Amino acid sequence: MIEKEEMPRGGVPLGHRTADYWFDLPQELIAQDPLEDRSSSRLLVLDKKTGARKHGTFRDILQYLEPGDAMILNDTKVIPARLLGQREGTGAAVEILLLKRLEADVWECLVRPGKKLRPGARAVFGDGTQKAEILEVAEGGNRLVRFEFEGIFEEVLDRLGEMPLPPYITHKLKDRDRYQTVYAKYEGSAAAPTAGLHFTPELLDEVRAKGVNTGFVTLHVGLGTFRPVKVDDVEQHTMHTEWYNVPPETADLINRTHAAGHRVICVGTTSCRTVESAADENGVVHPGSDETSIFIYPGYRFRAMDALITNFHLPESTLIMLVSAFAGRENVLAAYQEAVEKRYRFFSFGDAMLITDHIQ
Repeated sequence: MIEKEEMPRGGVPLGHRTADYWFDLPQELIAQDPLEDRSSSRLLVLDKKTGARKHGTFRDILQYLEPGDAMILNDTKVIPARLLGQREGTGAAVEILLLKRLEADVWECLVRPGKKLRPGARAVFGDGTQKAEILEVAEGGNRLVRFEFEGIFEEVLDRLGEMPLPPYITHKLKDRDRYQTVYAKYEGSAAAPTAGLHFTPELLDEVRAKGVNTGFVTLHVGLGTFRPVKVDDVEQHTMHTEWYNVPPETADLINRTHAAGHRVICVGTTSCRTVESAADENGVVHPGSDETSIFIYPGYRFRAMDALITNFHLPESTLIMLVSAFAGRENVLAAYQEAVEKRYRFFSFGDAMLITDHIQ
């Protein structure tokens, strides 16, 4: 229930204004490179009920896990979706970013320069083994692009494409695998589920050895993840759509875990959005594939997730709104302020948070 004194002018409740999620972040705290050792990132643990905070390294996650818990991970794999080439005929530079496959050789894409790449325009990449034609302008200014290639598309893309790093990362990635989780399996993402980047195979083995069960879902992350909220009232924001799959064994694991009184811990906001999309009003998670445009912000009632492992997110983003829905906006912003003061590393290659309750 929102109290009257929490209702600002204009009738928009606190926590429902985009500006309510602003925080000041020094540019130098945006991590530009991944750490050599994935699990050596710092970890801020936040008690979502009391706002209490503790600090450590990511390996300390083990002390907050209990036998019988279920950890849910997103096993999507990032494709090298960024193609750099030239316009056919003029040689002018062209950039195409693959977003969503519509047919075997047709993709919805972001293109640059948008004004020049109208329907009928053609581009060539690499040694000419891949070409592209702009078919039409899609909703939001994206383009439908048909690709022509010799051989197997995925193999050509693997050779010619680059990892589609977020716009705030300006350094070139030395090792492509560092923008993949160690359990990445199913290709389709334009961005990594970055909370999972902190896990090593050895740490996952230790998690399982402690009696924690692991389950996998797939959500192919779209670039809408990085789009800013451009409306003042959060409720007016149109959320992007992403494809997900919950295997029967994962749905069963989640439901058995809850029935036994244990916690479901989501690794990343993408895993959270998946299990919440697949859960009914009673919190029962159903297997299957679908598309979701679920938008989680304060006022949302969580049905399937009990704890969350996540990174530090952009100001005024849908992701910091999701985290605030789970832990409370004031708790989250206070934790972010302390993370800034303690010089945590932010965003995709940055440090991690565990949001739970009853931390010791």
